Amino acid sequence: MADEPTRPSSSPGPEPKPLEGQHDARPLSHEHHEPDFISAVREDLSDWRQWLSRAVVLAFAIAAGLAVVLFTWVSDQAISAFAAMRSWSPWAPLIWTPCCTAALVWVTRRFSPGAAGSGIPQVMAALSTRVPASQRGLFVSLRLSIAKLLLVSGGLLGGLAIGREGPSVQIAAGVMQHAQRWLPRRSALNHDGLLVAGGAAGIAAAFNAPLAGVMFAIEELTRKLEQRSSGLIIAAIVLSGLMAVSVFGNASYFGRLRVDHLTWSHLLPGLLTAIGCGLAGGVFSRLLQRSLLGGDDRFSRWRARFPVRFAFACGLAIALLGLVSHGATDGSGYEYTRGLVEGHLDLPVLYVTLRIVATWLAVWSGVPGGIFAPSLAIGAGIGSDIAQLTATTEGAAALIAIGMTAFLAAVTQAPVTAFIIVMEMVDGHSMVLSLMAAALLASLVSRWISVPIYHRLAQAQLARLPADTAEPTSPPSRA
Repeated sequence: MADEPTRPSSSPGPEPKPLEGQHDARPLSHEHHEPDFISAVREDLSDWRQWLSRAVVLAFAIAAGLAVVLFTWVSDQAISAFAAMRSWSPWAPLIWTPCCTAALVWVTRRFSPGAAGSGIPQVMAALSTRVPASQRGLFVSLRLSIAKLLLVSGGLLGGLAIGREGPSVQIAAGVMQHAQRWLPRRSALNHDGLLVAGGAAGIAAAFNAPLAGVMFAIEELTRKLEQRSSGLIIAAIVLSGLMAVSVFGNASYFGRLRVDHLTWSHLLPGLLTAIGCGLAGGVFSRLLQRSLLGGDDRFSRWRARFPVRFAFACGLAIALLGLVSHGATDGSGYEYTRGLVEGHLDLPVLYVTLRIVATWLAVWSGVPGGIFAPSLAIGAGIGSDIAQLTATTEGAAALIAIGMTAFLAAVTQAPVTAFIIVMEMVDGHSMVLSLMAAALLASLVSRWISVPIYHRLAQAQLARLPADTAEPTSPPSRA
């Protein structure tokens, strides 16, 4: 009788691997089968905590967007009021600006020290693992959001060269984190997620640029978004941006950029603009850090000992710069930047230098305010100057956009956020690659000169923690 073929043993053992070049014919695991639609919908709808969390977060996202819209409106009214005063009497700012600066510094130091500065370092400090829950109100809270709105608007009423976009981050984060008390206990969205969503929502609503808000959250506030809550965070950011669109319209922040077809003749002027902005932005960032953190020089000692008198002196110097430049250094520089984007290249003599000095003095004085809008104005001025020096009049708009991107990237050392902000603000989608290259190059050059400004200032914010709560463990987390 012939031997029967040997049957495979039923004992467990390692399964043979497929030969090279052959596909594994084994069926996929049951864990990867397609979900049943009815069961998936029933399971999703049965979790009331998840839907309550979504409703609360989206409701506060709307509130955060509306808070930034209100801040924008109040700031615009303050700028218009100062312009009306200057037109009434060009000499009036010599009295009004220093008095306003001194008063704002006194109020900030006396009642709301957490509202000082840009506001972005405070949000980054609040995300640090070194900050206990009981001390987060030192950096971000609803009370600080209200104070920030009033103080920054007061600075613009005084004609100071500050911006409102950075403060919008702290304002929106303060509103958004208030949602924590309304979330269910076992909600997947924690305090850090609310802060990230609020801070990014501030950028999205302030610049009318939702994509820039998302990238700002990833690049500056956190290195990653948790998978469980990333969709909800992005939805909150976009919804806050839509609040600005619904009020101000779906218009670009600085109008539409008119760029003709770029040729190789624009390569050298573009490189000069990017490298020049990288050098200037790196020096400017280092100067701001040195001024804000203080040193052993006479002015730093005077600022530490008599902050209100120092602020009065800074305000007087800013008023003199405004008088010399016929108002070109007043405020955030929005009108001049928009004019440059739209093709009006007539700038006052030494516009870039005077605006750099005015912005530096405004920040150094201690008045709450941001540097985003002034940086864009300085970068636009550098691009315009290089366009005239190289006789690149046909490509001046492109150099202006490159200058705005490069200088902002150099100061903040956040190149992806910088080029997306400018791209959305000027409707410059045709220059995506050029703006991206300029931002990366300028940020690289800036890193040779200065450390990232917001992270260093966030470290300084952590020094405000009480001694019994500050634990010298790890540096401030970006997550």
